[in-house]
Amino acid sequence: MRILVVEDDAGIAAGLRANLQQRGYAVDACGTLDAAWAALRSETFDVVLLDLGLPDGDGGQLLARIRRSPYAKDGLPDPLTPVLILTARDQVADRICGLDLGADDYLVKPFDLDELQARMRALLRRSAGRAHPLLVHGELVMDPAAHAVLRAGTPVELTPREFALLQLLLESRGRVLSRQQLETRLYNWQDAVGSNAVEVHVHHLRRKLGESLIQTVRGVGYFIPRDDPA
Repeated sequence: MRILVVEDDAGIAAGLRANLQQRGYAVDACGTLDAAWAALRSETFDVVLLDLGLPDGDGGQLLARIRRSPYAKDGLPDPLTPVLILTARDQVADRICGLDLGADDYLVKPFDLDELQARMRALLRRSAGRAHPLLVHGELVMDPAAHAVLRAGTPVELTPREFALLQLLLESRGRVLSRQQLETRLYNWQDAVGSNAVEVHVHHLRRKLGESLIQTVRGVGYFIPRDDPA
């Protein structure tokens, strides 16, 4: 899953990036409204973590701009992109304003990183159209909160990138995702991505979870069928 952090405090941005990357997220950071808008126009993000006090304006301006974005128009961000405001503004009126502008959640600084991640998982569940915290597919059970995968009740050790790839495919069951789509969601701007990186991760997942789990549409991409592949 790919996260955009819009935060002008370099220390906070670096801490968020390090913490979230340890959990397997691909994280990019911007310190201004202009840079964030450019990022949203060029990349697809699963969640935006948005500060309000930015050098070139209020983060609420960016939020309103995202929500006004025409959904089907190329070169503009998805107006349904989940946005979580992270700010020092702790007044009730500020929270009401942020939520009424279209924020999906609002968290006041300083915040607990575990709480932030729990709120992010809730946003990702809602954006994927599911309420249950677990992803279940046949004998496979994924728990994003515990960062754990069970196959027929037996724990399976996955790298953070393998876990993220499996989660993407499970969230998109029945839909083919191209290599480019997967790379966009798995890697940030600083990552050096090998030409066969996705193929390698898919190979490892098949070895650990069964050859039939992830299907290939030659020349198009990968998918997990909606029904139990067994």
